[in-house]
Amino acid sequence: MSDKVILRSGKDRLRYTVSFELLLMAILVPVGAAFFDKPVAEIGVLGAVLAGKAMLLNLVYNWLFDKIDARSGRVSSERTHVGRILHAFGFEISLTITSLPIYIWWLGIGLLDAFVTDIVVTSFVVAYTYFFTLAYDRLFPLKRRNSLLEA
Repeated sequence: MSDKVILRSGKDRLRYTVSFELLLMAILVPVGAAFFDKPVAEIGVLGAVLAGKAMLLNLVYNWLFDKIDARSGRVSSERTHVGRILHAFGFEISLTITSLPIYIWWLGIGLLDAFVTDIVVTSFVVAYTYFFTLAYDRLFPLKRRNSLLEA
């Protein structure tokens, strides 16, 4: 019997992305406002801008990563711990590259301060991504389809 590897649907990817960002903002916005001594609303808007950018990047990045998994015969919800770590770090590197200019402009800080800010946020988000995705895969697992049964 042959198993057919399936990918997450667009609707499932959207549910993942929106829930990921909403929970992340609920954690990071109050902390960022306190740290930068800025109004929660100002950091909230910055968070929304960064979250919007991250959601778009997330959709593309996860689609590409899932395609790589599928070519290797893996279902994304069966990713190994090493695969999950590579997934999380790769995503955060792509976010850093696209976030630094936003931090510099929005917060009026220099490149080094923006980089340090991003490293602190990224360090938290890498762990958050791992545990959020693990929990999501347990709550919404993908099942392999048997191609002989579907024919």
